[in-house]
Amino acid sequence: MRSEVSKANSSRFAGGDAQELLADYLAHLGNERRLSTHTAANYKRDIDVLIGLAGSTPLDRLQVHQIRRFIAQLHARGLDGRTLARTLSAWRGFFKYLARDHGFGHNPCLGIRAPKSAKKLPKALSPDEAGRLMEIDGRDALAVRDKAILELFYSSGLRLAELTGLKPLDIEFGDATVRVTGKGSKTRIVPVGSFALAALKAWLAERGRMAGADEDALFVNRNGGRLSPRAVQLRLKYWAAKLGLGSRVHPHALRHSFASHLLQSSGDLRAVQELLGHASISTTQVYTQLDFQHLAKVYDAAHPRAKKKS
Repeated sequence: MRSEVSKANSSRFAGGDAQELLADYLAHLGNERRLSTHTAANYKRDIDVLIGLAGSTPLDRLQVHQIRRFIAQLHARGLDGRTLARTLSAWRGFFKYLARDHGFGHNPCLGIRAPKSAKKLPKALSPDEAGRLMEIDGRDALAVRDKAILELFYSSGLRLAELTGLKPLDIEFGDATVRVTGKGSKTRIVPVGSFALAALKAWLAERGRMAGADEDALFVNRNGGRLSPRAVQLRLKYWAAKLGLGSRVHPHALRHSFASHLLQSSGDLRAVQELLGHASISTTQVYTQLDFQHLAKVYDAAHPRAKKKS
């Protein structure tokens, strides 16, 4: 019976019915799934691309190899892996709906993966820009807290989740270190610079008056509870704009700046790997990219065959 329904429906899929099917799907997204107009418009855009690539081929005749070719064509046009993954997701959802409500016999998008995107890293701040970001001159408790957060980010290269998970006892002022619980619940000890230690001491004096009685987080909000990662992001964005650095500054950019500046100064990739908490040094090599001019200077100064003979 189901095959008969499928054959009956198949006859109306040829020719110009693709746009009619798309209109039905968009109505489904709005009426049944209650998606916003903006989201439905994004689906429409991606599925219009599919219909255009299919050309005269009816949608129910499309096969896996054709979908792979479409993705390859879009990749050749410059679309990155993330965009193509979103596009494939839209196409899969469309075909799933067509199988459920319009008798399509298969989903040609199943099992197809988008090409991987090149890993994009945030642009590191220059040392001068990083220094400017630390120049918070506010005297209120929130400014004191935020200065400690920024100093610790840049001093020790912490991830956002690592910083918000800290407790006061994780800071060891005698050894100038912080105990960090990173990915996979792995613990590492990271040095803390003198500027960050001074900012943390000032914050701990304020924290005693702000934190709730049962709160064990190092950084708390104005209500005395643990400071959320989102709140840290917003405060960093606020200070970056206030100090004239623009809105591109965020926690991961500070981590990248820490790694880049340390690697440029020391050249010790293994040490940077340990400080960042990377399991593989290949991750560090990608993460701490240096500009070519700096590499050329290191080569010219160090390699025995690099110096020109007079």
